[in-house]
Amino acid sequence: MTVDVRVLGPVQLLVAGRPVPVGGPKPRALLAALTVNRRRAVSSQALADIVWNDDPPDSYQASLQVFVSNIRKTLRQAGADPTALLRTEASGYRLEIDDDHCDLGRFESIRRTGAEAATAGDHANAARLFGDALAEWSGRALDDLSGLSFAESFATAMDEERLLVASARVDAEIACGRASSVVGELVSMTNAHPLREPLWAQLITALYLSGRQADALEACRRVRAVLNDELGIDPGAALIALEQRVLRQEPLITGQIAEVERMAKAMTETVTELPRAVRAGRLRLADGRDIPIAATGMKIGRMTDNDLVLDDPKASRYHAHITPSRAGLLIKDLHSANGVYINEEPVDSAAVLADGDAIRIGGTVLVFQAVR
Repeated sequence: MTVDVRVLGPVQLLVAGRPVPVGGPKPRALLAALTVNRRRAVSSQALADIVWNDDPPDSYQASLQVFVSNIRKTLRQAGADPTALLRTEASGYRLEIDDDHCDLGRFESIRRTGAEAATAGDHANAARLFGDALAEWSGRALDDLSGLSFAESFATAMDEERLLVASARVDAEIACGRASSVVGELVSMTNAHPLREPLWAQLITALYLSGRQADALEACRRVRAVLNDELGIDPGAALIALEQRVLRQEPLITGQIAEVERMAKAMTETVTELPRAVRAGRLRLADGRDIPIAATGMKIGRMTDNDLVLDDPKASRYHAHITPSRAGLLIKDLHSANGVYINEEPVDSAAVLADGDAIRIGGTVLVFQAVR
């Protein structure tokens, strides 16, 4: 009997294609946490923090057992094998499902295959695959669990992943000669994310390739105005070069906009350019370990699918994200419960990292070391 769990929208449990009841917000939060960490044991303490939003009752063990028992009963009544799917571990529980049996797993798998197709130059297949990945979504991730810090942090991180895939699909459609088909979508995306230069670059490119030079130049004017009004800066070099090609009515081909496409992969908000920006680095832990920050960035938190997992009860499940930007490496607070501090100064939303910065997350201090 096929079981499917969905978290890219409201939490749902389906057996043989039919929804089955999970219960109220707490059992749904339990199922969501196990799905995000599928095939890995999650401790009862971590589950309790998630379910009760960092304030579990003393009797949380008994309550978790009731939630698990009820979910197993629902699975059994629907004809599935509950003990094979929802397993009890020494420290907690584990959901034993393949990636094909949850929307999150399918999204991630299809996205990877699409990225491979795009790298190989198979843009038509990449566009189809990225579209299939986006079709796994039915709303904002865990949108029926709003108010839980776990749900908010996860949704924020997944919003970024969704936008990256949407942008990659647009690139593939443009490369296939279907620029006019994505103009409307790009207008909506730039309205929703006006400080993201890569989206403007895609819109300008799509308009120009659709024979709408005047509209493309108007988009150039709008992004200049937005960046100046909001941040007091000019567009980046890639966007300026694109504007000049449009002004000169030069032909645009995929190779010529490669720099814009590389920018789109990072998809970070525009920030003020800094001299000698740090592009790479590592984090030193208190035990002496050095953890290199990947070129794609680093996610930090308590959940086991983070790049750096912190065994710290004061750290949120998805606490912070280090990501590349024009200014260097940014650290973003993912709406954590206890905040992110740099040299004991709280980070409002994001901050540029400098060599030697002491980053405090919960009770953990990480020292940033720049690599130039």
